Amino acid sequence: MDQTKTSPDVEKLRDLVADDAAAVDELIRSRLHSEVQLINQLSHYIIAGGGKRLRPLLALLSARAAGYTGTKHIEVAVILELVHTATLLHDDVVDASKMRRGRETANLVWGNEASVLVGDFLYSRAFQMMVNLESIRVLEILADATNTIAQGEVMQLASCGDPDTTEEQYLTTIHNKTAKLFEAAATLGAVIAGSGTEFETALAAYGRHIGAAFQLVDDALDYSSSQQAMGKNVGDDLAEGKPTLPLLYAMWNGNKAQSTMIRAAIENAGLENLDQIMQAIESTGAITYTFARAQVEADQALAALVAIPKSPYREALEALVEFAVDRNF
Repeated sequence: MDQTKTSPDVEKLRDLVADDAAAVDELIRSRLHSEVQLINQLSHYIIAGGGKRLRPLLALLSARAAGYTGTKHIEVAVILELVHTATLLHDDVVDASKMRRGRETANLVWGNEASVLVGDFLYSRAFQMMVNLESIRVLEILADATNTIAQGEVMQLASCGDPDTTEEQYLTTIHNKTAKLFEAAATLGAVIAGSGTEFETALAAYGRHIGAAFQLVDDALDYSSSQQAMGKNVGDDLAEGKPTLPLLYAMWNGNKAQSTMIRAAIENAGLENLDQIMQAIESTGAITYTFARAQVEADQALAALVAIPKSPYREALEALVEFAVDRNF
């Protein structure tokens, strides 16, 4: 990450599709409605918690970059946000998280049972909307994406406490659990636009690589940013025994004492030696290495956009890549 640059303002990029984004917000509120009050309370709580809404934005920009002038991309963007929100609800239960986006997680406020069930409601509401679009191709992409995400989450769960996780295993996990929904978002823009195989392939590659870059940066920020900036506790990944790339790299390249300490921390999922581990991560250049890996993914995302005609929307997609790697939250 280049600390001398100012990351693009996502809100300025969103201004390019301001009417679309407003329609997305309105439709989200409509689709969240339920006769069950607890569903209304909990789902609105997590949606209103903010977030970057990058996946809906990707779908909107991709559709416009592909020349689309209709409105179905609004529904696609909402579906993506509902699916993403459902995964957040489930993730926070699995990880026993207490903070997200700078405030208490839904599972801490309402309990694990309610969070899981409302997550299920959001998933099922998303699939109702998919069916309403009457597009087998859209349904296929989103069904495959949600299945891949679930596999990625299980892969991550299985790797917790395992210091022998390889870089290849780690990268496969983040491509499944995070990058896949980014890939679906970008691809669906081309699908809705009916722009053809070349556009779909290019935007799919773009989404896949920007999603991987985004997760790599997230994992680096867990050890290099602040709680205030991130909206969650520093060291959350270590507390869960997650062998993310910064931690693994420091273990592989640290001295014997550092490697032993990090291995034990992963196995025991503890924060007892957080300060020393943070020092090891810094001294081994683990953060720099992780950001460099993110930049490789970012460069591949930008290369994929060459197949897309130049337009303000393509420029916005390019700027999102810069945002993905040059941010502190």
